[in-house]
Amino acid sequence: MKMPRCIGLFTLLAFLAGCAATGPKMSEVKSTIPALGQDQGRIYFYRTKTLLGAAVTADVRVNGDVVGRSTRGSFFFIDRPAGSYEVASSTETEKKLTFALSGGETKYVRTYVGLGVLVGRIIPELVNADEAEKEMADLAYVESAKK
Repeated sequence: MKMPRCIGLFTLLAFLAGCAATGPKMSEVKSTIPALGQDQGRIYFYRTKTLLGAAVTADVRVNGDVVGRSTRGSFFFIDRPAGSYEVASSTETEKKLTFALSGGETKYVRTYVGLGVLVGRIIPELVNADEAEKEMADLAYVESAKK
């Protein structure tokens, strides 16, 4: 490998590493997350540390309200009353996910970057609790938008 290529590769890797969220890990904050009320459901949103689309971020909306941001290597959660919910995110196109949430229930929504024409697309998907908790263990906690 030629020296200029090494420098370029190092610069790219340093940039991508800087695109990940920072903050306390799920394993560090899990015990401080408040208990869920009977009439409320909880929705966790997270994005793993994959390199594909590392620099792509987008707002996450629930029923039209911005609740947070899909950022590589992070998670956040919101509590909502039982009901029907639509999760949406958009870059060059809007991607949506709909589901029902019951009181006392916890849902996990993973966002990931899919290929787009000009920029990656943030795609939300439901994930089962076991898989989500494994993937979230080393992710950084970020505040939700408090809506």
